[in-house]
Amino acid sequence: MLDRFLPHPLLTFLILIVWVFLLNDVSAGAVILGLILGLIIPIVTSAYWPGRASLKAPLLISEYLLIVGWDILVSNFQVAYLILFRKAAGLRSRYVTVPIDLTSPEAIAVLAGTITLTPGTVTADLSADGKALLVHCLETDDPDGTVANIKNRYERRLKRMFE
Repeated sequence: MLDRFLPHPLLTFLILIVWVFLLNDVSAGAVILGLILGLIIPIVTSAYWPGRASLKAPLLISEYLLIVGWDILVSNFQVAYLILFRKAAGLRSRYVTVPIDLTSPEAIAVLAGTITLTPGTVTADLSADGKALLVHCLETDDPDGTVANIKNRYERRLKRMFE
């Protein structure tokens, strides 16, 4: 019965939080309207959600966010250095194929988004079978090392969280 009125509790909570942030107001009216939207939107869209994403180890999210945040910070400085002090002709940019062991569509989406959020890398494509990501790297002289870094820092943790 609860699944019928609250099909996606995390989405309901996320909508509530985003609504309050968008309004920049934590008044009772803002919270109530955010809660109403958070209850209605998942019910209306539940037909488009055939399966529910599940986290096997939700406590690892904070560790993952800290690692991604640190990588984004460091990459910002690396990309700034490349832009300011290297000539475009001297960049060693290339595409690398990252084979993935993840099976959860949500985990694959988080991995692709994480790669794109990190300055200097962009997820360009997902293979038709969902077993590899094509990633463009602004600067890499070691494609195998880049792949190993992505698999070790991100994919391994996402696999523990989602699968």
